[in-house]
Amino acid sequence: MKKILYITYYWPPSGGAGVQRSLKFVKYLSEFQVQATVLTVDEKQASYPLLDDTLLAEIPSGIEIHRTDSFEPLQILSKVGSKKSIPYGGFANPGKEKLSQKILRFIRGNFFIPDARKGWVKYAVKTASRILSENKIDTIVISSPPHSSQLIGLALKKQYPNLHWIADMRDPWTDIYYYKDMLHTALAKKKDQNLEKTVLEQCSAAIVVSNDLKRLFLQKSKSLDQNKIHVIPNGYDSVDFKTGVEPCKDKFLITYVGTIADSYNPEIFFSTFKKVLDKNPNVPMKIRFVGSISGQVTQCIDENNLKEKVEIIGHVSHEQAILYMQESSILLLVIPDVKNDKGILTGKLFEYIGARRPVLGIGPSNGDAAQILAECNAGKMFDRQQEKEIEMWLMDAVNRWQQNFSFRDGNAEVEKYSRKELTRKLAGVLNNIP
Repeated sequence: MKKILYITYYWPPSGGAGVQRSLKFVKYLSEFQVQATVLTVDEKQASYPLLDDTLLAEIPSGIEIHRTDSFEPLQILSKVGSKKSIPYGGFANPGKEKLSQKILRFIRGNFFIPDARKGWVKYAVKTASRILSENKIDTIVISSPPHSSQLIGLALKKQYPNLHWIADMRDPWTDIYYYKDMLHTALAKKKDQNLEKTVLEQCSAAIVVSNDLKRLFLQKSKSLDQNKIHVIPNGYDSVDFKTGVEPCKDKFLITYVGTIADSYNPEIFFSTFKKVLDKNPNVPMKIRFVGSISGQVTQCIDENNLKEKVEIIGHVSHEQAILYMQESSILLLVIPDVKNDKGILTGKLFEYIGARRPVLGIGPSNGDAAQILAECNAGKMFDRQQEKEIEMWLMDAVNRWQQNFSFRDGNAEVEKYSRKELTRKLAGVLNNIP
């Protein structure tokens, strides 16, 4: 079997969407003759916004895992700020924050480049060097964000010039939608851009989750060959979905799972839902949010007089989140209303598809998410200007619910987004590195 070192900051008991990609890749790699050793951060020293102990049970038996020390300034900054927790990406609210919070954002954006988890790098490099030497491993996969993790690859490449380094980048780097909120100076921004460019040029291959993200990264350097960057989207694991779970029978239930911040701009959904609700006064309806929801979105709910129709659950285990999806009549997907939104492919999109429930998407109707929904016959994406079309789609879904419709959307194309099939693609990249 081919041996690799898989380096990831997010690993169980870390929770949230970011950990799923690495966990599932490692889970299935052995089926494609690849043996992975995992290098991650000690969970007691990590800056994890979320914990999910249930994911520990999903780590394949026999996997060798190395956990290292780290220096985590986020732990300190979170205690200095008004909120005693690790901040979520994209949750900055510049219009309403205190001066102290703005100062903390400035510190994070300019003194910790590319991000405030860079304190893990030197510890990871030391342990990785030992693992590579002792086990005669010549290939590493580094998952990011945090994109500071890719600096481990730069350091190891200097020590081992023949090392094969795969940079798996789930999100944009300097093009991430909340990048401007970090208040970078021109000097800090230039330094960050240079790091991004250097990583893309020096890694053996890069993997991204969407075609549009590949386009963004290719623009970073004229020396990049498009064949160096491979698209492997996120996916779903069929094992996570329990058989026999049916949609709720006593109410028309719309569920959103994950983060929904101010930048998601979901107003069009709430106003349209209110119209559908008013036209169907005898139909019991409920909107359920599972995860993080911003104050501005909560205010939007109040302004549309929907407080009694909305249930906010908060964070739950991944297992429970999947169950909430399966119990739903339809699933709500909202793409952040930001620049480069066409390439945003959230992890929940694929788990929505795996749940086989119709997906109502709010976002670019010509983006990557819209294309995937269409090819899988799993729902539809609407622009924020398509109020009438959204209303018609919702009305049709409500009518189908009243007729006891099965609500099992999707076709054979769904299968290619299974975690196992996506891992097959990763193994292909590993076995064909120039």
